[in-house]
Amino acid sequence: MLKRVVVTGLGIVSSLGCEVAEFWDQICAGKSGVSTIRRFDCSNFKVRFGGEVQDFVLTDHMDLLEKEVRRLDRFVQFAMAAAQKAINDSGIDFADGDPYTHGVLVGSGIGGLNEIEQQHSVLFDRGPTRVSPLMIPKLMVNAASGNISVRWKLKGPNSAVATACASATNAMGDAYRLIQHGQANVMVTGGSEAAVTPMGLSGFARMQALSTRNDAPAEASRPFDSGRDGFVMAEGAGIAILEEYEHAKARGANIIAEVLGYGMSADGSHMTAPDPEGRGASRAMSGALKDAQLAPETIQYVNAHGTSTPLGDKAETTALKSVYGSHVHNMAISSTKSQMGHLLGASGGVEFVISSLAIRDQVAPPTINLENPDDACDLDYVPNEARRMPIDKVMTNSFGFGGHNACLVLGKV
Repeated sequence: MLKRVVVTGLGIVSSLGCEVAEFWDQICAGKSGVSTIRRFDCSNFKVRFGGEVQDFVLTDHMDLLEKEVRRLDRFVQFAMAAAQKAINDSGIDFADGDPYTHGVLVGSGIGGLNEIEQQHSVLFDRGPTRVSPLMIPKLMVNAASGNISVRWKLKGPNSAVATACASATNAMGDAYRLIQHGQANVMVTGGSEAAVTPMGLSGFARMQALSTRNDAPAEASRPFDSGRDGFVMAEGAGIAILEEYEHAKARGANIIAEVLGYGMSADGSHMTAPDPEGRGASRAMSGALKDAQLAPETIQYVNAHGTSTPLGDKAETTALKSVYGSHVHNMAISSTKSQMGHLLGASGGVEFVISSLAIRDQVAPPTINLENPDDACDLDYVPNEARRMPIDKVMTNSFGFGGHNACLVLGKV
């Protein structure tokens, strides 16, 4: 018999704050965390803004020595801080229990891009003997999972997922499966990304994937709006503690939500463009509902992938109509990327945190900057203001380059 899986802790690092309460207040207030980039000079870049985590210092969030921090790429630092917050929120003591039942599964689409850029400069400026011996362990996509495992001595399942912008949702879905099948009691899981770098920003800009609203950064991410012109790059981490239900009950944990279903699929059509009919996305959504043994009519709110790209938002709308039929007009659907930008491989982790809080507080967060809806995007996207409403079940969507599609269903306990 499959085991039940619940959410007992949440942690966040974002442009809207690094404490869950502050972050959630900003989300519900419809605030934007998108601004002109400060960490590096991008004055000659085509795009000069993003969802940057400003003034982040890891030692402000956890007890580490400075020499330990220097061994961690920025994306790992985000993951460690968010993990610490999620662990604190859950109240779990990993020293009390079998370490072989405690695991980690954290996704990242790109990994240590900061370290790659820094060491590339060292190589060409100072020569190969000056490249840091820490380069490889800092840039690996699995560095986040590995360092969390080492820090808290978690010896159960330990893995990492890299499926572009679906990475975190795939990671959390895989963690859910491990607990369901009795291979772990507790999983630290989610996603982290720190690709707002000179190379990352210029690379996505050259693809013509990004909005170019340099004169109005806070208004640049506008999912489902007819004036959308691309996504906004962002960084941060979203981590959750998933726990087997009886294990959580036995230690008196505060249960925030329950994971009910997981679906994944591939478009199999293009490396960067979505299937225009949303067929892969539809299959992932339907798979998550089937796994949860739920009818479409039971879902009240969808946290959409909604990146603010012309093709993506239209394809997701088509997919939602395909899966939900006439019920699609009874649901609240929003894209919180309108407020934070797109955190790439971390987006699903941050949106999992948001989806859990939506259930806890019975609030559907807004899609801000939605002023003139696209005629092809004609659903209820909770425009500009959060909405109090009954929310028992939520779907959260993540779709990535390579045609990766991943969806999770959460429910009220």
